[in-house]
Amino acid sequence: MTLSPSVIVFDVNETLSDMSPMSQRFADVGAPPHLATLWFATLLRDGFALTAAGASRPFAELGAAALRTVLRGVDLDRDTDAAVDHVMSGFTELGVHPDVPDGVRALRTPGRRLVTLTNGSTSVSEQLLTGAGIRDQFDALLSVEDAGAWKPARRAYEYAARTCDTDPADMLLVAVHPWDIDGAARAGLATAWIDRAGSPYPSSFTAPSLRAAGLTDLAEQLG
Repeated sequence: MTLSPSVIVFDVNETLSDMSPMSQRFADVGAPPHLATLWFATLLRDGFALTAAGASRPFAELGAAALRTVLRGVDLDRDTDAAVDHVMSGFTELGVHPDVPDGVRALRTPGRRLVTLTNGSTSVSEQLLTGAGIRDQFDALLSVEDAGAWKPARRAYEYAARTCDTDPADMLLVAVHPWDIDGAARAGLATAWIDRAGSPYPSSFTAPSLRAAGLTDLAEQLG
């Protein structure tokens, strides 16, 4: 498929950021490292549930609450408040995936704007991209906190389109999450699924417009 989007919209958590170090944050406080995966899934579930009910709460607030749930009954080496603070602070120290810096630079071509759209905060996106030396490649850093609804709700993508003064059909959503790809497609955006692990794409979701092994691969496909 040939696409020529005027705006590329990037998901942030796991798509740009490498969240694997969060497992060590759990180990640091005496919790099993595998709880990091359960915690993030619980955090997303709660955000999605609130959005479905017509409500919205900040990512950090839900993240801390989900931590208290998954850490309940675990023999921690510090009190729960300190453990929650330690894990949550890990977000500010994450780096990007190896393919991200070169991929982002290759994707930014004349006449094409790059923006982020995260379920988290813009401050975390700012710190992540600044640390990777690619903040200057992005025209805007957007958060669903200003949309009033988490992705994959249509309202979140429409907020991005309004903010960029662009028709959704001229935008390409880039994400590792099939639920994000599906939501963006239903809102009228083209989509690119980044599959770094070689995973099967769920047949229950709208198929992506493009599939890529990383951002450099995506840049080659878009030309």
